Amino acid sequence: MDVVTRKKWDRAAANFDLMAGYGPEKRWELVKRAFFSQMGEGRILFLAVGTGLDISFFPEGRSIVGIDISPRMLEVAKPRVEAYRGTLETQVMDVHDMPFDAASFDQIFTSCTFCSVPRPVDGLAALHHTLKPGGELHMFEHTGSRYYPFRLMMNLMTPLSRKFGPEMNRPTVENVKAAGFELERVDHVFLDVVKTIHARRAA
Repeated sequence: MDVVTRKKWDRAAANFDLMAGYGPEKRWELVKRAFFSQMGEGRILFLAVGTGLDISFFPEGRSIVGIDISPRMLEVAKPRVEAYRGTLETQVMDVHDMPFDAASFDQIFTSCTFCSVPRPVDGLAALHHTLKPGGELHMFEHTGSRYYPFRLMMNLMTPLSRKFGPEMNRPTVENVKAAGFELERVDHVFLDVVKTIHARRAA
C-alpha cells in the first residue's frame, strides 16, 4: 500500500465534495451519463471510487467492484454506495497491489484517476492483468495538452498540484498503449485536455 498517496487522499476526503461536486461534476454530467451507460452485464471494476460522486451516473442493476486507496474517501462514499440500485462492493485497495486473479473482469472504468496514480503505466498494466481477454477499458480522464499555452500552464502547475491532488500533464493515452492495451478510440470532451479513452485487452 502506498501510504503517502493514501494519506494525501485521506486529507482531501472531507472537502472533496465541495471542490468537485458542484462544479466539475455538474459540468460533465451529460458526458458522464453517456460514458457510464457503456457498463455491461458482466463483472465490472471501477477504479478510484472517491466520495462516490460518479455513482449516480451508473446504470442500474450492474455488478461492480469499486476500489479506492483512501479509507476516508470510502467512508464519505458509503451512503451513495448503499443507495446504488445494483451490486456495488467497495474495498480499500492500491491499484499497484490488487489481489484479483488474472482475467477477473469484463470491463474496467476509471474517472479522473490516472492523473493521480503514482506509477501510471504500472497501474494500467495491473488493470490489463485483471481484465479478461477481449475485455474493455473505459477512461474519463484529464491529461496534458499538446497545445500552447495549455501545455506550458500544466507543466508549471503540476509540481504544486501533485502535492495536494492530481498531476496536470499526464500523457495518459500513451500510457494506455505502453501498458499493453489495444487503443480503440479517444473522444475529446474539452479541447484535448478532458477526454474519454476506450481500449481493449487483446482477445
